[in-house]
Amino acid sequence: MLVLLPPSEGKASSGRGAPLKPESLSLPALTEAREAVLDELAELCAADEEKAREVLGLSEGLRGEVAKNAELRTAGARPAGEIYTGVLYDALDLASLEPAAKRRAARSLLVFSGLWGAVRVTDRIPSYRCSMGVRLPGLGALGAYWRAPMAAAMPEAAGDGLVLDLRSAAYAAAWKPKGEVAGRTATVRVLHAPTRKVVSHFNKATKGRIVRSLLSAGVAPAGPAELVEALRDLGYEVEAQAPAKAGQAWALDVLVEEIH
Repeated sequence: MLVLLPPSEGKASSGRGAPLKPESLSLPALTEAREAVLDELAELCAADEEKAREVLGLSEGLRGEVAKNAELRTAGARPAGEIYTGVLYDALDLASLEPAAKRRAARSLLVFSGLWGAVRVTDRIPSYRCSMGVRLPGLGALGAYWRAPMAAAMPEAAGDGLVLDLRSAAYAAAWKPKGEVAGRTATVRVLHAPTRKVVSHFNKATKGRIVRSLLSAGVAPAGPAELVEALRDLGYEVEAQAPAKAGQAWALDVLVEEIH
C-alpha cells in the first residue's frame, strides 16, 4: 500500500541536525528537479526578501520564512515525519506509533511537496516554506513543473498494490494516476454526515486518523474494494463508488457525525 499525503503549511523547526543531502532522498529520479527548485528558491529568498514574500504569498508576519528558505542548503535536517505538523499530522501522530506501525509508515507514506516533489517520512529535510501553488520566476508554476518528473518516478513508487490518495487538489495536480495504476487507486473525501459537506479541519483530522488506524492495525488491503472493507471493519462509515471506466480511480466518502 502506498499512501499519498499533502504536506502541512506550518512546519517544525529544522533543529541542529546535519544539513540536507539531496542525493539521499527517496525517489532519486527526482534529484535533478529538486536541485533546480532548491537553487531557485534559495537564491530568490537570499537576494530579494520583498519579491520572495510576494512570490511565496507570505504576509508580513511570515517574513521569517523567507530567511529560512535562504538557508536551506546549510540548515539542519530532520525526518520529514517530524518536520510536517498541523491537523492531519497531529491526528496521525507518527511519534507515538508502535515500532511495527512506524516501519509500515516508513514504507508506505509519501508526502507531496512543492519543493521536493515527494518524500518519505524518514527522509531528512530542513524546514521550508514553498507550496505547490507557488509560481517561481524561472521554473514557473510548481504544480505544472513537477508533472513530468513525477510521471517518470511515481509508477515505480506505486508498485503493484493499492494507492490511497489523500492529497489536496493542489498537490494532486502534480501527479495523476493513469491506466492500470488508476484502477487500484482510491481517493477519499471526509463528509460531515448530517450536512454532506466537507469541513476542512475535520477532513484533515479524519484522514490522519484513517492512516493511523490502518498502520496500527497492520492492514494491507490489496486494492480499493479491500480497503473499503478494512475501513468498515475499523469502524468507519464508508460509501464507495467504483470507477465507471478504465483509467479512473475509486472514490470513497467517509462519513463523520461529529466535527472534531
